[in-house]
Parts: sequence; structure tokens; C-alpha cells
Amino acid sequence: MSLKQKIADDMKAAMRAGDKQRRDTLRLLQAGLKQREVDERVEVDDAVVIAVLEKMLKQRLESIKHYVAADRNDLVVIEEAEITVLQHYMPQPLSETELEVIVKDAIAAIEDISPGRMGKVMALLKPKLAGRADMSKVSALVKSLIVD
Repeated sequence: MSLKQKIADDMKAAMRAGDKQRRDTLRLLQAGLKQREVDERVEVDDAVVIAVLEKMLKQRLESIKHYVAADRNDLVVIEEAEITVLQHYMPQPLSETELEVIVKDAIAAIEDISPGRMGKVMALLKPKLAGRADMSKVSALVKSLIVD
């Protein structure tokens, strides 16, 4: 079952159960997916669903920072509840050791030794690690392993 179908089924279940918070969050997610389909004129696959989820999670984390600064704890609670629902659909994150092994394999696969190879390594890693690792941490790891 695709992620998109699972989200649709879970929204129906939330509607039947009367779970307003979950239903509303899943509606926002489905709207984001529909917008992506309309904009790009394609049927979304799991990779696109994960990209939309990452974007929505990042937006909510940023909102939480602003709400905390403004002392709006009521809004922080709402954002955190949405994050909990959205994270349910994200793939299992990689451990530090798994991530390091994948990065080292990617560096070894790129035989280029020029300074621009970091971009090539990151391009190779991005589809593999989408939704499973923070790409800024991956970038720092690649940089540290290439320099060594």
C-alpha cells in the first residue's frame, strides 16, 4: 500500500473515530499532496509524500520556535500534536553507525578526488536518505570524511 493510500485510509478512520486533531492534520497533508500533484501534473509517489512530510515538519518546528518566543504555549501544543501525527508516516530514521556506513560507501563509490566531489556524494546520498536522516548532519559528516 502506498503512503498516499495509507494517509487516505487513516483520515477516514480518524473521521469515523471523531479524532478531530488527527483528521485535520491529515487533511492538511492531503491538501499539500494534492497541491504538489496539480503543480507538477503527476501522481505523487512515496518519495514525494516523504518530501511533503519533511517540508510540513520543518514548517511546524519553525512555527514552534516563533510561538515559544511569543509565549503562545496554546499554539505550541497544537503544532506538537501535528508533528506527532506527521512523524507517524516518516520512515524509520537511521542510526549514527548506519548513516556513517552509507556515507562511507557513497564516498568510495565516487572515484573523483576533486574538491567538487562533495556535491556528487550528496547527490548520490539524497535519494537514499530522504526522510531517514537530517541532510545538514549528512553534509557535515560527508565534509568531515572527505577532508580526513
